[in-house]
Amino acid sequence: MKIGLFSDIHSNFNALQVVIDFYKEHPCDEYLCLGDVVGYGPQPDECCNTVRDFANVTILGNHDAAVCGRMNYAYYYEAARNVLDYHARLLSPENMAWLKQMPYLHKHQEGFTICHGSPIEPQEFNYVFFIEQAMQLLPKYAELDHITFIGHSHLTKAFALTPTNATDITANTLTFESDKKYFVTVGSVGQPRDYDNRACCTIYDTDLKKLQYFRLPYNIEDTVKKLFASEITYNFGKRLYLGI
Repeated sequence: MKIGLFSDIHSNFNALQVVIDFYKEHPCDEYLCLGDVVGYGPQPDECCNTVRDFANVTILGNHDAAVCGRMNYAYYYEAARNVLDYHARLLSPENMAWLKQMPYLHKHQEGFTICHGSPIEPQEFNYVFFIEQAMQLLPKYAELDHITFIGHSHLTKAFALTPTNATDITANTLTFESDKKYFVTVGSVGQPRDYDNRACCTIYDTDLKKLQYFRLPYNIEDTVKKLFASEITYNFGKRLYLGI
């Protein structure tokens, strides 16, 4: 079984279209979105419409939760808060209702979990991209699925866990052993932060126990033009060019 896993679109419709076109050329049995369809970018409603139609399961990201009123984002910095307020005004009632019913995590029949951040108290959206954060999961080792796929950091980090240790195994292709557990961040479609500005998506082969990352160029300039024409600060456009 092949499963397409993608995350953190952040209202970047041009990047999302490139990812969906890629999946159409490399078809999977299922498509799973790990959250943050909205936030930061210029086209939240278009992205929601597309992901609703395309993904078999979409889970709640922190920006999705903020826009639909499921979390308090008063502590976010001003520019991010302004975008969330703006997106809340742009979304259709149907898409707002869709965000409100998203689950925090999803346990798949193939023995893995998807969530936006850590599956421990998933409503807190805690990050797992430093080795120290992976080590903090060890007391919950017995509760974890074989693999946990997450988003949130916009990075492509991966960790292998044993009951007593965590190891960074970040690579373009990952193979999962049966006697370990894994935390894998699938990157970002619409706002990568690993200094590679191309859209990121993945395919997981459940038979081979192998995940591969794919990086796809898209029309950043058009996205930035749309962002500049909106109420969103230009800094979010600059970040797209730099991949940060």
